[in-house]
Amino acid sequence: MNITYSALLAAVAPTFVVLACGFALRRLHGLRPEADGSMFTVAVNFLYPCFIADTVLNSTALRDVRTVAVAPLVGFSLLLSCLALAALAAKVLRLKNPQPARTFAFTAAIPNWGYLPLPLVQQLFGTNTTGVLFVHNIGLELALWSAGIWLLSGSGSWKKVLTVPFLAILGALALNLAHAADWLPRIALDSLHLLGQAAIPLSLLLTGALLADAVVSLRDDRRPLTTVAGCLVRAALLPPLFLAAAKWLPVSLDLKRVLAVQAAMPCAMVPVLLSRHYRGDTGIAVQIVLASTALGLLTIPLWLRIGFAWLGL
Repeated sequence: MNITYSALLAAVAPTFVVLACGFALRRLHGLRPEADGSMFTVAVNFLYPCFIADTVLNSTALRDVRTVAVAPLVGFSLLLSCLALAALAAKVLRLKNPQPARTFAFTAAIPNWGYLPLPLVQQLFGTNTTGVLFVHNIGLELALWSAGIWLLSGSGSWKKVLTVPFLAILGALALNLAHAADWLPRIALDSLHLLGQAAIPLSLLLTGALLADAVVSLRDDRRPLTTVAGCLVRAALLPPLFLAAAKWLPVSLDLKRVLAVQAAMPCAMVPVLLSRHYRGDTGIAVQIVLASTALGLLTIPLWLRIGFAWLGL
């Protein structure tokens, strides 16, 4: 796939435009904090599962049992490796233990595997690769709630992975293996598709609103050197790990594509929320996430260009 940097930038830009709209709506009081809870519930526990079902039920790639088994294993292993490298970077930087070192490592290690890569994968590669991304994310979720939370707080539980989207992936996989797209009523499939298309725009708007809230919290707590170091870990140290896995592991073409896109991703938003919940250093999490996301407009197409060229995609 010989795509220029400018073409990849054009593919990435709409996602950031929607994020910016959410940011602006929050600052202009058009998207109020009191609405967040119900909107996130609708987005995460209803619309997103519809999107998952719509995608997975139409994915012939996920009828390959080997792909379904290997993709989560690769995701789990890669995130464990990211956590280890980020923790090593925190040690090299001599950050204070247990916090902010733990929060730094946790934030820099966790890539965005949801609402940023999903529209990009769907646009570049279509349904089959998007379905493999969902299954790959199972491994990332397991690593996040076990090793990731242990790194952040000193304890973790994989049982917290049993969310509605996680269960939706498992249910959709079972239906896909049963060729449900061939026998479910057309009205049900069309409804899933219509509802699923609303998941990403709504979630991106809400993420933009959260970024606006995070900017406000930075007024009295700025640590530029730690922020730059976190961005370097996320955008320079860790991407080659994903690309090496895509290059040399015996995985399917769809999973290679997923890993190439995942390599380019900035930090996820979830470390900001979890650092608050587990009494981490939220200031560090906020700063690294904001800077990494802002840089993503430039670094995502750059790493995509590098990855696609090296992997011959």
